Amino acid sequence: MRDPQYLDTPQGRRLAYHRSGGPGPGVVFLGGFVSDMQGTKAVHLEQWAQERGLSFLRFDYSGHGQSSGAFEDGSIGAWTEDALAAIAALTEGPQILVGSSMGGWIALRCARAEPLRIAGLVTIAAAPDFTEDSMWARFTPEQRARLEQDGRIDLPSDYGAPYCITQKLIEDGRASMVLRDPLTLAFPVRLLHGTADAEVDPAVALRLLDHAVGHDIRLTMVKDADHRFSTPDCLAVIEAAIDEVLARGKVQL
Repeated sequence: MRDPQYLDTPQGRRLAYHRSGGPGPGVVFLGGFVSDMQGTKAVHLEQWAQERGLSFLRFDYSGHGQSSGAFEDGSIGAWTEDALAAIAALTEGPQILVGSSMGGWIALRCARAEPLRIAGLVTIAAAPDFTEDSMWARFTPEQRARLEQDGRIDLPSDYGAPYCITQKLIEDGRASMVLRDPLTLAFPVRLLHGTADAEVDPAVALRLLDHAVGHDIRLTMVKDADHRFSTPDCLAVIEAAIDEVLARGKVQL
């Protein structure tokens, strides 16, 4: 495993990243909540992009992986700032954003903030507004009271150590939502979701499809695929979606 490079952001955070060169538009992978750039999808897509001669960027948000900071100090707004800083400093021209789970939410926020830098969007089990709709909405009165009193609670995770959920994360999430206000996506968009996703209900994908406004937005539901969406068949679906975005954008490879 090669060592990452580092980017110092305008906000004073230090982000670890791997970048490979090639013609544009390139591909930027945006990982999920408490995930990192060493995940199956990120590493697989990097190799795929290199084989295609496409530029590719994967990185760790602050408080994730090899980047600076503590996870509990982070928020959707801060991680969006990280993504925008990485795109601005480490890529040239329009990019195709590939966002997994929380990364789908981050990708939508980047598209809203910098639409001219986006050539297309592929989301994988996207989880827009999950801090409000999946976390806060499911908290018991006791959990809400403890969060207000202590500023944090720990939630069990199927992927390892418990998640530290802070009051800051919840409040910042409310200021970062994308499903309450108009969401225009004026470029090819492919939404991918598994019917067996136990983390993000497939209904979220349908809600996003219905809410977003754009001339070329399509949803693909994969029978029995789970939230990881990282089997060989699922990886092939992601590759095909990126290829379709490239073709629909009339990009010459």
